[in-house]
Amino acid sequence: MKLSLSRVIVVFLALAAPAMAAGVDLPNQGLESRVEFWKKVFTQYGKDDIIIHDRVHVNLIYDVVSEDNIRSKTAAVEQALDDLRSNLDTPEKLSLTAKQIQDAIAAEELPLSAATLDELRDNIHTQRGVKERFREGVIRSGRYVDAFQEVFEKEGVPAQVALLPLVESAFENRALSNAGAAGLWQFTRGTGRLYLRVTRKLDERLDPTKATRAAAHLLHDNYNALGSWPLAITAYNHGRAGMMRAQSEHGSEITSIINNYRGRLFGYASMNFYSEFLAAVDVYQNYQQYFGELVLDKPSMKQGVAPSKPVQTAKASPADKYKVRKGDTLWEIAQRFGVSIRELMEMNDLRNQAIYAGQLLLLK
Repeated sequence: MKLSLSRVIVVFLALAAPAMAAGVDLPNQGLESRVEFWKKVFTQYGKDDIIIHDRVHVNLIYDVVSEDNIRSKTAAVEQALDDLRSNLDTPEKLSLTAKQIQDAIAAEELPLSAATLDELRDNIHTQRGVKERFREGVIRSGRYVDAFQEVFEKEGVPAQVALLPLVESAFENRALSNAGAAGLWQFTRGTGRLYLRVTRKLDERLDPTKATRAAAHLLHDNYNALGSWPLAITAYNHGRAGMMRAQSEHGSEITSIINNYRGRLFGYASMNFYSEFLAAVDVYQNYQQYFGELVLDKPSMKQGVAPSKPVQTAKASPADKYKVRKGDTLWEIAQRFGVSIRELMEMNDLRNQAIYAGQLLLLK
């Protein structure tokens, strides 16, 4: 049977629609320079590298230094910017460092004016590299990603967003931030209580199953309120109410909000969160290019994010005690040995679910 040209086109577009939609849902237009910066943070610079750069034009990198010389190197950047400001009409008088910074400013296509230089002088910022942490996060992701993506797709959230823990926790379930955010999805206690049980005795933020469903619900609620995945993802960091205020002032384009919104709490972390996520997805999908071949951890969660029983070693089940290993959580240990979290806490006189590597836990 022959198909008309118009019918062929319709069929082609129908087949192509999912891939096209994915590109539209998570756009990077206007964010290329920011994404490039975060890819460098994730793959080029390690924990001993401190990047001196601009807080707003993040890919404007002045120098990469160590903890030992950060003060002197930052002062040198400040002096070079002052040098440029003083010699706009006499560039032949510039120091070597000032000339190098002038080239970096030009590469970012910023005008070399007094106003620009004053702004750059005020916006010097430092960012530590996380190459080692990100690489470990990619390896740990093997435990969770397939199951997480299944949950997200069922909840109507793009599967790629299940990679958000690469930015939040590097897939380390015991990660705890300075702000008290906990678990793979880094829920704060306040936000966590909207979707999970968070008490002194039970903290479901540390349960990968429940926390993943909660994250999917939160992101979907963000999208329903904001109508845009870039804004919904940014709201995961900045808060839904804050992003709704930004949207009401500057519309739904993430680039417009980043460039123009000056909310009191919309700082460096919030304005970069979506770009960090895009960079993390790109690096994850091409990790061999950056880290070589890696052996990812085997999945520890089955379809539907139901926990699978880990293989027990060295007669673990009949033992009376268990020595906590790095990365263990109380939830995972309870699943492994067939006891409840409450029983583990009561047997070991634990006031909360925090445990540490090397700790001995009674099992019965």
